Amino acid sequence: MALREGDPGALGEYRIVDRLGAGGMGVVYRARSRSGREVAVKVVHAQYAADPVFRARFRHEIAAVRKVSGAFTAPVVDADPEAELPWMATQYVPGHSLADHLRAHGPMAGAELRNLVLGLVEALRDIHRTGVVHRDLKPANVLMAEDGPRVIDFGISRAAENQTLTETGHMMGTPPFMSPEQLSDARSVGPASDVFSLGSLVVFAATGRGPFDTDSPYLTAYRVMSEEPALDDVSPPLREVVSRCLVKEPGDRPGLDELSHAFTTALPEVAPGEMPTVPHRRPDPQPTLPPETGSAPPVEAQVAPRSRSAGNRRLRVPVAVAGVLAVVLTAYLLGPFKGGGGTVQEGASPSPSATRWAAYPAGWRPWRTTVYADAAQGVKKSRAPEMSGFGSGPHPTCVPGGTSFYCAGQNALPVRLDAATGRTLWRAAARPGNTPLDRYGARVLGVLDGVLLVRETIGNAAGDDETITVAALAADSGRRLWSRQVPNQSVDTALVGGLVLVPDGSGVTARSPRDGAARWSMPLPSGYNCTFVLDGDRAFTDCVDYHTPSGAQRRLFALDPADGRLRRLGSGLSVTAAYAGTLDGRPVFVERRSSDPNTEDNAFVRVVLIDPAGGRSRTVELTQQQDGDVGLAQGVLCFVTSNGRLAAVSPLTGKPLWSTATTLEQPGRPTFDGRRSLFVASASGRVAALDARAGTLLWESYPRAGRVNSMSGLLADPVPHRGALLVSTPDGTLVTLDPAHPERKPVSG
Repeated sequence: MALREGDPGALGEYRIVDRLGAGGMGVVYRARSRSGREVAVKVVHAQYAADPVFRARFRHEIAAVRKVSGAFTAPVVDADPEAELPWMATQYVPGHSLADHLRAHGPMAGAELRNLVLGLVEALRDIHRTGVVHRDLKPANVLMAEDGPRVIDFGISRAAENQTLTETGHMMGTPPFMSPEQLSDARSVGPASDVFSLGSLVVFAATGRGPFDTDSPYLTAYRVMSEEPALDDVSPPLREVVSRCLVKEPGDRPGLDELSHAFTTALPEVAPGEMPTVPHRRPDPQPTLPPETGSAPPVEAQVAPRSRSAGNRRLRVPVAVAGVLAVVLTAYLLGPFKGGGGTVQEGASPSPSATRWAAYPAGWRPWRTTVYADAAQGVKKSRAPEMSGFGSGPHPTCVPGGTSFYCAGQNALPVRLDAATGRTLWRAAARPGNTPLDRYGARVLGVLDGVLLVRETIGNAAGDDETITVAALAADSGRRLWSRQVPNQSVDTALVGGLVLVPDGSGVTARSPRDGAARWSMPLPSGYNCTFVLDGDRAFTDCVDYHTPSGAQRRLFALDPADGRLRRLGSGLSVTAAYAGTLDGRPVFVERRSSDPNTEDNAFVRVVLIDPAGGRSRTVELTQQQDGDVGLAQGVLCFVTSNGRLAAVSPLTGKPLWSTATTLEQPGRPTFDGRRSLFVASASGRVAALDARAGTLLWESYPRAGRVNSMSGLLADPVPHRGALLVSTPDGTLVTLDPAHPERKPVSG
């Protein structure tokens, strides 16, 4: 994963080489010491570094991991818990997590399963020998190295003698892999809790299902506490061992020495070419989503859906157990998920001790300005155009970059704004041929390597033609570095893998953002309109042709950002399907009732999930038709209608999760802040904030726009950045809000 603007160049004596991932609590980098040794460095986010409780947890994690050493753990190499941004360096373990491995290859058997299980037992023995209890043993916290598994992430572990950091009301762990005592009283857990988690993990690795899986984390937790595990798909010898791990009373579970012998007997080695001795089914490894929660559980929790009979059983929950679950599961459903330390995912939620809203930098205050405000450098003054007719106004788009926002729009030159004060630092002085402003438009693409990329549209004097150009501007000054005219207006421009894709005569050419040098070229289907779908380091090309003899057609490709190679994915995707986002790396589209683009009142009726590895598609019918704009946040489809109502739907079951009404008029698409909240905005600059999991309406703000056109056209998405929320309105107003206190009055930028 490429480094980003703002990433450190070095930490201590370690030079940062690559970004491995990021979560709500921090970022994990691959780094190299002066001697060439590679390490994984976990760095705490700035907003948590000032939290004494969080710092204490991080010191505790370092102390816990330092105690542990063994062949199947990743030891600490170096750490500085007192640094301005605390960090910890551990041995770098190349390899995917067990969760990723199972998702790609399905359940394990034979020698592969044996090596995993015995390695985990040895790792737990090393951990427990030092007096540490891991408390979050799950597939995401197991790395699959070539020489055996590695247990990682001691972020919620505790030493047996130290219980002070386990807070009431903060559930620490992941329900499908938690023990009954973790759910009932997290402060009382001991080594036997890890044995229970080991049993659940072994069942999951062998069958693709957890022993207590249901469609709801509430019912999963209930089954952990009150029901017998489902072990029908586990072979008898292995079933006998894991059933002893999964007994409810901690004192009745076997110790690790006993388990080492029992697993060795139950999982004999398999000679090459010999059939596995552990029968299992290989279900389609698709993670399932609890429809009651409105959020996706960790993908390792459920690889394949349980049978209909098991998933739909009605459970009668005793009052005493229900009371415990009501407290604990509230923390799970409404609180943030605990991210895995070694396989951190972009956009993961913060730690349970964190507040809902991210902390903003010192000195920040809400501000309000416009894209036409006077600039300190470049073109210092600019005028606002008249607003009349549909879609009139500059409709600025903005992207964050470090401590700045970069914006541009129709009749609005590119500008750089100080994110803390709203002050316009520069306005781009150059535009092709000194085009009059009323014939100029620009859309910001993003910031790469200190370069702002924009797509410019230049109209001719007669108003019947236009030229499109991709331009690169120095992010610090607005100086034009290079530009390329776009001969093919049917292909979009995008930033992929640290390069900018510029349409050419037959497809696109990937160019360096710094100097425009061509890196590779890629042809695209002739006659198709093509856009690019981005998900972290993954990229997809979506091409539609509305004028083929047999009717409109659509083609979807996986794009390799390294060399531009295309690989066809599936077929038959409707041209009216809307792209919603990605779920565990899979592009998610929502299809409408009719494939005719001219059909009126064309409601959404089904979800299509496409496997980027094999190209297969999975179709899920919606149990209720949906309308409006759609987006994907935390594994949940969110539909926003013109009357201000938001509805959440599980993309894996098609079932509605929640529906919430707002008073916003014709809001745009939903925006997820990467933590716990959704935002939608209207043309007047009003914003509504909702809890992403439960759909609870948190607040609505008052209008911020200077002028409102009743026919404003498309709206720009709100932009969460550094604890604040940037909202742009069609008239060119730019305003930031404090999500924790939206009533704060902004000052002029």
